[in-house]
Formats: sequence, structure tokens, C-alpha cells
Amino acid sequence: MPMNITVLGAGAWGTAFGKVLADAGNDVTMWAIEPEIVEGIRDRHCNEVRLPVVEQLPANMTATGDRAEAVRGAEIVVVAIAAQFARVALEPFNGLIPPNAIVVSLMKGIERNTNKRMDEVVCESLGLDASHFAAVSGPNLSKEIAQEQPAATVVACEDIDNAKKVARACTTNYFKAFVTTDVIGLEMCGSLKNVVALAVGMARGAGYGENTAAMIETRGLAELTALGEAAGANPKTFAGLAGVGDLIATCGSPLSRNYTFGANLGKGMSKDEATKASNGVAEGVPTTAAVVALGERYGVPTPLASAMNRVLEEGISCADMLAQLFGSDITVE
Repeated sequence: MPMNITVLGAGAWGTAFGKVLADAGNDVTMWAIEPEIVEGIRDRHCNEVRLPVVEQLPANMTATGDRAEAVRGAEIVVVAIAAQFARVALEPFNGLIPPNAIVVSLMKGIERNTNKRMDEVVCESLGLDASHFAAVSGPNLSKEIAQEQPAATVVACEDIDNAKKVARACTTNYFKAFVTTDVIGLEMCGSLKNVVALAVGMARGAGYGENTAAMIETRGLAELTALGEAAGANPKTFAGLAGVGDLIATCGSPLSRNYTFGANLGKGMSKDEATKASNGVAEGVPTTAAVVALGERYGVPTPLASAMNRVLEEGISCADMLAQLFGSDITVE
């Protein structure tokens, strides 16, 4: 049965996911603070600013800049806001969202300063019960999904029935959703793989080839799996779509903001120069230091995140980053 669904944030991924929801037969309202984006979606059914690859969005998508209007009567509220701004952006919605609505996060990141996952940030900001929170993550490059190329994702919620409700709402003939109750695992996968993508992109930008990229990806996967398990995640989650699947997509495509940011660093740009050159927010940048802090909290070594943190904070070269990743001790793989 079609549902009323709201998407908070009309960036590339938020708009692409809104299109998926509309294609699945739901009535979708996009909320954005930019008047030109609201007008484009509402009046011309396009988002020329953030998702120009789609010439015509579905007729059952509209937009508003009014918070109360956006969430009124919503059965599902999707949050697609840059992770570092999520808390500030969500707090005005506290008390506006219908009490039985499921709040779904598309965000991937660890909050700077608090080192909290997005499920923690969303539930705290909205006073939300965990059973009404869901996260969506997988190998989901927005441009490809907007072009209706076949893709899949994972919906996580501690209430499996609510996970299935969200999955049904976003399943189309080109987009398939699977479900899990491992919210922590899904959140950790989506956040930590961005750090790996920065390192892979940097290696590619510096001219290194397949062996180097594969080494970074596999050691990075081992690092984020160990960290996730220490935080209470199911290690099997890291071997699925949300883990390996997302890692492959993010580390292997110039469509990935984190990969592109890293590639610019590898070409010799400074952090500030790479920030200006990159199109959009590279969530892995603020997440890197948070991963190091989480490793210290849980007693889990984070050689890759630590090396990338030195790149971002001290400007060390790709060669030095890789040397730190290798280390000097002989250890078991």
C-alpha cells in the first residue's frame, strides 16, 4: 500500500532515494532549505542543482521548505543530511514528526567531537525510540541509482517488522532492499569504509596500481570489522552488501566523493585544496579522527585510520602513509 514519505535533504543521494520511493508508488515530499531546489522539484519535477542527471522526477514527488508541512502525516521520514550537520538540522523537527513514524537515516559518518554513530545522533536529536529508527546502507552511488541501474541496499532496524516496512517502501524493479537487525554493524560499515576510500583514492592519485589498492581495501576491511565487532556489531554484516559491497563501490569509482578527495590528495593537493576541488562533502575526512578515537576506546588497533589521520592533520605523503600502514612488525594476517 502506498505511503506518505518525507525526505529531509535534497542533495544527490536524498533526491535519488526520493525518486526510488516515488517509483515504488509512494507519495514523496522533499524538504530543502534552498528555495531554488524546492521550486525545481515542486514546479518542474527536477533537481538541476544536485541531481541534473535526472531530467524528469516522478510526478508523485513534490517539495517544500516548511518543516511542519514537510513531515505532516508522514509514515516514514528519511534523513539525508550531511552527517556533521545532522544534529543541528534535526533538532527543529523534534515534536513535529508524527509519533508512529519510522525515521530512516541515509547518512554515513561519525559525529565529530562526540564520536557517536548516526543512529545515536538521530535518536537523541528527535527523542526517538530505537525501534522507530532505521538505517539504509549499501553499494549505493546516487548517480547510478538515479539512472535506474540495478542496485541493492540493506535496511537495519532493531524491530525487524519496521525494517521490512521500509524495505517494501523502497523496493522497485531496479532497486532491491534486504533487512537486518544489526543497526550498529550497518552504521559502522557505512561510516568506516569512507576512511578506506580516502586511502585507496590517495594511492590511485599517487599512481599506485591494483596490488596497492587491493592491499588497502582488504586491510581496511579487517580493521573496520574488528572495530565494529568491538562495538557490538555482527561481523557477518561486514561481509555483506553494507560492508564489502559498499567498500567495493566506494573505493572503485570516481563517483565516490571520498575516493575523489583522496585522489586529489594523492596528486599533491593539500587538504584545503582537495576540499575546494571535490564536489560535495567527503564524510571520511571528519570520520577519520573519530575512527582513531573509537579504536582507542575499544582497544582495537587502527593503523589505516591512524595513517590517514596523519595525512589529513600533518600532510604526510602517500608513500609515508603506506609505510605507516605496513608497520615494522611481522604479524598474523
